[in-house]
This record gives sequence, C-alpha cells and structure tokens, in this order.
Amino acid sequence: METAVRVTNLKKVYDKVVAVDDISFDIYPGETVGFVGPNGAGKTTTIHMLLGLLSPTAGEIEILGKKFNSAREYILGHINFVGAQVFLPGNLTVQQNLTIFSMLYGQKPSKKKIGELLVRFHLEKFVKQKTGKLSSGESARLNLAKAFINDPKILLLDEPTASLDPSVAAEVRKIIKKQQEALGTAIMWTSHNMREIEAVCDRVIFIHHGKILANGTPADLRTQFGTQDMEEIFINLAAKGI
Repeated sequence: METAVRVTNLKKVYDKVVAVDDISFDIYPGETVGFVGPNGAGKTTTIHMLLGLLSPTAGEIEILGKKFNSAREYILGHINFVGAQVFLPGNLTVQQNLTIFSMLYGQKPSKKKIGELLVRFHLEKFVKQKTGKLSSGESARLNLAKAFINDPKILLLDEPTASLDPSVAAEVRKIIKKQQEALGTAIMWTSHNMREIEAVCDRVIFIHHGKILANGTPADLRTQFGTQDMEEIFINLAAKGI
C-alpha cells in the first residue's frame, strides 16, 4: 500500500541539542497513528517539519509519494493541522472564518461545502456568530471544521482535545473519526491522554529524547510490555528514557 507519510532517518539539531534523532516511520491512508511522549520528546518539532515550518537537519520526508522539498505547494494543499489552542479572528463570524480559510487554501469559497461542514461539526446555528463569542467547545469544533476545509489527505492533530471537558472531547473525537471515514484521511494524533490515544488510534508511536522507543498497535504494545494499561506503558517508557 502506498504511504500517506513516509519519514526516513529524520533529524533536527538546534545548536548542539538533538531534538529529533534519526527517526523513521510510515502512516497509511485512513490510518490514525498516535504520536506520544513526554514534554520535550520531539513531537512538536516533528510535526513542524512535516508542515514545512522547520527544515530537517538530515533525513527525508515524503508525503503522498512526493518529496517535500520538490513538491511543497502540492503537499501543503493536501495537509492540515489542529493544535490545542484555537487562534481564529474573533471579530469575524463563523462563516467568514471558514470562507477566508477556504481562500487561503486556494479554493473557491463554496456555500455548499461550508454549509456541510457547519452541519457536520454542529455549528449551523452559529453561522452568523462572532467567533470570539463561542465557547471553548464551539471554538474547538470550528477549528476542526477549518482543518477539513480542504478535504485533507493528511491531518496533524496536536492535542486537539486538551482544553475540552470530557463530554465535549468525546463528541469531538466522534466527529473527527466520522469525517476521517468519509475522506480516508491519514491522521497523526498527539495527546497525553492515553485512554484517548487507545480509543482512536490504530497504531501508537512512542518518542522520547528524540528517538522512537516503540511502534505498534495498542494490542501489540500491551502484549510487548505485559500490561493492559497504556498509561503504564507511557510512564515506564518515559522513566526508562534511552
């Protein structure tokens, strides 16, 4: 099967600090891969390299079968990102935000497409609402709707439910999975909530001190480490280090 993301011997060094240390992994279309580790493990640095915000010190990134350096514009048109913090212009309405982000992705604004996203993310009654007046849960859903405005083939989620209460987080997870099933999107999902990771991910990659320590399905990892508790695996790997 062709990969959505292929990372080979990726490395990032800041001065003499090695943030990402010779990591390799694949992500396949329609697959959700958890990318987890302690703070400072190299998760965000890796995501920033996948988004083209940082240049690798060494190694190669291939997305949708194309080298990032030679197909940057094409790749960025098929990828999107959601972080824990939502930064959308608060003085614009929900509809205006989605219209502007549609244009930023080089698409002709479509009332039909925006309307479908508003319904899918339960935002239709807020269409004329100023974004700054939305609750945290409503803002999170708008941020996700924005992330699907270009029907991404790859979606990078950096703790997308971190600021949400459990009931809203559960709703957001369901919406993401439903949208993923419709589009066949490959997802990389970071979180410190191991129950969430186990619930949504087909495979989990543990990274610490810039190195990958484990990579497998939740079931395989539970067998490998002799425990049914993914949080215990996380704690043990974080304590073990390299």
